[in-house]
Amino acid sequence: MRSSSTPLPSLDALKDQARRLRARFCEDGQALSHSRALELVAAQYGFRGWNTLHAVVGNRPPFNPWMLGARVRGHYLGQPFDAQVLGVQALTGQPGRYRMVLHFDEPVDVVTFDSFSAFRQRVHCTVDETGRTMEKTSNGRPHLELEW
Repeated sequence: MRSSSTPLPSLDALKDQARRLRARFCEDGQALSHSRALELVAAQYGFRGWNTLHAVVGNRPPFNPWMLGARVRGHYLGQPFDAQVLGVQALTGQPGRYRMVLHFDEPVDVVTFDSFSAFRQRVHCTVDETGRTMEKTSNGRPHLELEW
């Protein structure tokens, strides 16, 4: 039985992994049925079979990479930060988009001028599944970038 705490991929990703495994075996001249490939994928993740893996993955809530209270780090307007997630919400009708509230450990100076500063410690933003905002600075960098 599975004992690892590594997050499981989505059902689509697991099925894609089985298709790639099957294709690789075919390239080597070894016939492998799709159901056998699914069983092998399940075994890789520590499950007795595909049905068990499917039940576990299929019954979990949708993937949300950032949990309330989690610690995150990244860059905001080009400045590094460490922060706590104060709020996170998956946006309905916009798959892979999350509205977040971050509280930086140390305020971030969002102005690059030497003679002027403006500090922010709490930021509201909307990020995609990669942890980046769609909004970009004048140099093309996302306003906020979370590290994994």
